[in-house]
Amino acid sequence: MIYRAEIDGLRALAVVPVVLFHAGFYLFSGGFVGVDVFFVISGYLITSIIINEMRDGTFSLMNFYVRRAKRILPALFLVMLVCIPFSFVFFLPIAMKDFSQSLMAVPAFLSNVLFLTESGYFEQEAELKPLLHTWSLAVEEQYYIIFPLLLMVLGFLGRQGVVLALALLLIVSLAAAEWATSHMPAAAFYLLPMRAWELLIGALAALYLQRREVSLPPIAMQAGSLLGLGLIVVAIFAYDESTPFPGVYALLPTIGTALIIVFARPGTWVNRLLGLKLLVGLGLISYSLYLWHQPLFAFARYHSPSEPSVWIMLGLSLSTLPLAYFSWRYIELPMRRPAVPAMTVFGGATLAALGFMAIGLLGNQSEGFKDQILAYRLSDDQRQLYTAIRSSIEGDLSKGTAKDRPCQIRVADADDLDIETFRGCVDAHGPAVVILGDSHAINVFNIVAKSDINPFVIAIAKGGCRVHHQKPPCNYDGFERFLAAHHESIATLVYHQSGAYFVKDRHGRVDSQAAFTGEAYTFAPETVLDVATYLDALRQQYAFEVRWLGPFIEYRYRPRDSLTSSVFLSVNPHSEQIFAELEFLILDIMAPFETVPYTSFHDVYRVPQQAFAGACFLFRDRDHFSRCGEDLISQAPGLISFARGL
Repeated sequence: MIYRAEIDGLRALAVVPVVLFHAGFYLFSGGFVGVDVFFVISGYLITSIIINEMRDGTFSLMNFYVRRAKRILPALFLVMLVCIPFSFVFFLPIAMKDFSQSLMAVPAFLSNVLFLTESGYFEQEAELKPLLHTWSLAVEEQYYIIFPLLLMVLGFLGRQGVVLALALLLIVSLAAAEWATSHMPAAAFYLLPMRAWELLIGALAALYLQRREVSLPPIAMQAGSLLGLGLIVVAIFAYDESTPFPGVYALLPTIGTALIIVFARPGTWVNRLLGLKLLVGLGLISYSLYLWHQPLFAFARYHSPSEPSVWIMLGLSLSTLPLAYFSWRYIELPMRRPAVPAMTVFGGATLAALGFMAIGLLGNQSEGFKDQILAYRLSDDQRQLYTAIRSSIEGDLSKGTAKDRPCQIRVADADDLDIETFRGCVDAHGPAVVILGDSHAINVFNIVAKSDINPFVIAIAKGGCRVHHQKPPCNYDGFERFLAAHHESIATLVYHQSGAYFVKDRHGRVDSQAAFTGEAYTFAPETVLDVATYLDALRQQYAFEVRWLGPFIEYRYRPRDSLTSSVFLSVNPHSEQIFAELEFLILDIMAPFETVPYTSFHDVYRVPQQAFAGACFLFRDRDHFSRCGEDLISQAPGLISFARGL
């Protein structure tokens, strides 16, 4: 296969935005599309190698897998090995258990499946997981296992039949990705069936170029390659974390990559740009660069109680360069040599994989080496504090109340509600109290249910779902259908959501920790008005009472940071100030909406400045009450009065 320097330059164009995006540089808000560029490049290169060898009669499935193992595993295993001692130094047992599970999943090419199962709303922050980025390697590795076998099976169809079959698979995979982006976003992001179409775009580009050399007028080659570059650049700078992905929006970077592969031939401006020595050099070490960046960022963020400064993250980004060069020069290149026997590759890879899995299994079974970390890493005071915090925050808020009464029901979507159970509860207790909102509404549901005052309470609540942010798969369409059929069986609707989504940092991002560190912040009165308008419309349309229970002051620290400083045993003082100002804003906007009573959370429960109330640590993370916090609030006089008034 002829070497194309511009492909390495394209790799640089993919990896640099990924690193800067993960470093938190807001300018590269869509830098995550670099992974999609990598997928297309991989699809192109792998298909080119396979079809050229099949044409020459030299293709061997064993040799193909050996080459893939040589390319992927040595540098990957080096990074994993380096991460282990740092995890023991930095991580507490909860994070260590998560890391141990990834040590088991990565060698089995299943890290994408692991991180999918860990993608729940209350799981440890993704940015603190050192091996999170290996999900994309797992997708590629799964593809590498399947794709050559698929080509061998489809071979009887002839070249045209193979192209048609792959094009059909591409369309099916893209359609699945677009559907899943709305209905199963985590699965759409992590799993091969919803990502395969990106690799297949590269495969079809390889099949096209294998059949014919592109011979278009120079202006057409310039236009095609420039368009491809433009599509990638637009996605890097215009997309952000709110962009639905990887459905049709992923067409920009993937089609852009394919256009560059096909049209950026010698003589074009894009070829010259991507062929610059600096970009080619970055492309050569791009795999190692990708491997090193996430562990550096994760350990730095875990060690720091607040987001590391721009300069620290820039320094860490630059430090990936010598690390990447080292692992490329002394690990990747030597292991790719043909002289390294296949049995050595498979034997070494198997032993290394088993070693990582053994460490991971031991860490998982020991709850993240809990006894060792507590005994040797923490002082007596820290150990007692950790135990108290851990006992307070454990448990899953989304699993309902401890009493588990049949007419205290929580569903993510009204379509999931068992109507027979609902009707039986109506017959037994009369109209329901319905609590609507995001994950904070789950907290409120648990509190109201635990108060034992309202026998029939339904929560239609899901993390991330607010009336001013109703993108699928949120619950509001199903709720409106439910209202149309059963509104007469509702006594009171209570809406509640996180107040941090009304607060913007200096980049305009909501629910940003940066807004709670003393940086500039603003509010989003338009979204407050959206909530008020929505609730007022419900009140005008239906006979039941509609109430807005205002946001509570959020802790805005990580509970484990309390082990390092007593500062974190108090609620963030910026949080107190911000939520006090937010309360005035909401009251001002709600004033004209006289038919929708607004209840300040202060009137229900005044969140104390101290995070501990007796032996209970009130918060389970930056912005949710813990189980014992719910228990305590459920018996507060203000809450009892509020619940009785529903």
